[in-house]
Amino acid sequence: ASGSTDKSIQVKLVLLGKCEAAVGKSSVVLRFVSNEFQVNKEPTIGAAFLTQKCRLEDRVLRYEIWDTAGQERFHSLAPMYYRNAQAAVVVYDVTKASSLEKAKTWVKELQRQANPNIVIALAGNKIDLVQPSQSAAAPSSTSESEDEPDDATATPGETAASGPEAENLRQVPREEAQAYAEEAGLLFFETSAKTGEGVVDVFTEIAKNIPIEHILASSRGAASRPGTAGNRPGTQEAVNLDENQAKGRDACNC
Repeated sequence: ASGSTDKSIQVKLVLLGKCEAAVGKSSVVLRFVSNEFQVNKEPTIGAAFLTQKCRLEDRVLRYEIWDTAGQERFHSLAPMYYRNAQAAVVVYDVTKASSLEKAKTWVKELQRQANPNIVIALAGNKIDLVQPSQSAAAPSSTSESEDEPDDATATPGETAASGPEAENLRQVPREEAQAYAEEAGLLFFETSAKTGEGVVDVFTEIAKNIPIEHILASSRGAASRPGTAGNRPGTQEAVNLDENQAKGRDACNC
């Protein structure tokens, strides 16, 4: 690694989403950080902390990612994690209209209470469920239709459909969500944590929109104040990964 990695710019990023709808928010960040997908993902308790570096042109951003618990009982803890965050990813499930409504309430809360310069991305996850399957689902793939807790990518009983049936699973039209995102001033993406489609694009585009100079200026002033990272009550720390698996192009590199 070059010396530039020693001068990485820290970006605090928070993930929000409706856990009861199993939108797959934790699966999205797991795909970004370690390029993995877990079918039966345990629900997030409190928040999980992960890091990942993103190289963009001559800059290296070090994402400090707080993956918050989406259950309603943890809602009151959310401000502790999005306070002073420079970026947020609000995730919904394209097959559940209610999850988009919850996402909208998160966006309103962020715009009202978070850092006024925060970059917010809206991500519609699980597009693998609404796209034609590349191969017919085999009976042996029943493990993906077993009960999956909170943050797994597919909800219980859901497997990728094919043809018109796949599109019928979609409850949130892309055009509708994109129009909302444009009106609210959000970045917009559709993703699949399962296949990886669109996931890196989310974090790359956020990196392009982060006001780097503002962060550098504010970090100088915050040097003497307590940091925003570190373990807090109800937090579980995940593995921090270094620079592996370059993704190429002008995209975030692991």
